[in-house]
Amino acid sequence: MDLKVALPEGRVLEVVRAPAPVLSQAGPVVDPAAPEVLQLCADLVATMRVSPGCVGLAAPQLGVAAQAFCVDVTEHPKARSKHGLIVLVNAVVMDASRNEKAREGCMSVPDLTGDVKRATRVTVRGQLPGTGETVEISADAFEARALQHEIDHCTGLLFLDRVAGAHAIHTRKVYLGSPDHG
Repeated sequence: MDLKVALPEGRVLEVVRAPAPVLSQAGPVVDPAAPEVLQLCADLVATMRVSPGCVGLAAPQLGVAAQAFCVDVTEHPKARSKHGLIVLVNAVVMDASRNEKAREGCMSVPDLTGDVKRATRVTVRGQLPGTGETVEISADAFEARALQHEIDHCTGLLFLDRVAGAHAIHTRKVYLGSPDHG
């Protein structure tokens, strides 16, 4: 399965921070062939690439309510499955395994991390921007967590919406260069 997509030149944009309303809105399904969707996906990749420690970014984090995101855990030490750069639109989790609790961070909530239960293995179905080809990706461990985190963004959820309570929220001790930052 080839996940490579042809994207225009991406722009580095400012990442929206909570409590911005766009972060709590479910984004609409998008046309994967629309030029503005291709540009949005390129901007997501460009912004993720210049953000130290960032392993994923979703459209709402760039101020756009839309079902589009990118993930790349290739360089992350906790990653087992590594599909390289994943750019998907209209993605959904099709299958998920047992949950495991782990710490998460987010560029839209830079001062906090949280303990979040997520599936340790997922199968995600989405469309490639440009062609609209439907693909399925099976991922585990950190890559599975990153995919679920970004799909949550597309549906208006932050990791803070998934923590068990105030006891599971922590002040971030390491900032942007942290390998857990995503």
